[in-house]
Amino acid sequence: MIQSEKLKEHARRLRLYNIANRMDSILHHAQEEKPTYSEFLSLVLGTEVEMKERKDYERRLVAVRLPRKHDLDEYDYNFYEGIDRRQMKELRELVWFRETYNLILIGPSGTGKTFLAAGLVFDAVKAGYKAYLMTMEDIVNCLRLKDISTPAMMTYNKILRAQLLAINDIMLFPVKRKEATAFFNLINTLHEKTSIIITTNKAPTECVETLNDEILANALLDRLLYRCKVIKFYRQ
Repeated sequence: MIQSEKLKEHARRLRLYNIANRMDSILHHAQEEKPTYSEFLSLVLGTEVEMKERKDYERRLVAVRLPRKHDLDEYDYNFYEGIDRRQMKELRELVWFRETYNLILIGPSGTGKTFLAAGLVFDAVKAGYKAYLMTMEDIVNCLRLKDISTPAMMTYNKILRAQLLAINDIMLFPVKRKEATAFFNLINTLHEKTSIIITTNKAPTECVETLNDEILANALLDRLLYRCKVIKFYRQ
């Protein structure tokens, strides 16, 4: 018992808290199974790695703030029109994402764009990547406040570190010139470093009207449409 407590204290001082918390069960398993030294060491270290990876996954999943419907295993191909099972399988393999391609999902409200975007972010998080889903409004507010608000700057830095960023409802409402410029600068910074998913109910050419700046809109489209797949959704 004394030796067990000493081992727990050593583990805590080394910040191996998962090993410390499960020390009794680890030692009991060793007494029952009598593993070799290497097997026992693998069990001990594997316990810490497994729990840390699980907590990291849970932390990243909470940070994403996904909508209730985000598991693409539940995607209803009879309800949504625009993508078939073969296309879905290809998208969920994440090859496009690893090669830093973008996706633009276009269609009316209620056609499954957000569901697909959230689902692909969820798949990326499960695969161990830093992926986030944000609305255009969230991003504009972040850019507007980042120089005067610590939480906004933290969100901004999170975006810069993202490997996949899904932007929901882009250009749903008109954007002021200053905000549009800040948004372009962000996309330009992420260009060829971060894969971007865009959901929108507007055709790319309509961005000109929303931004009210043809040169800026064309420059933004140039970044987003570079190495990009466009998927159109329809109402049934």
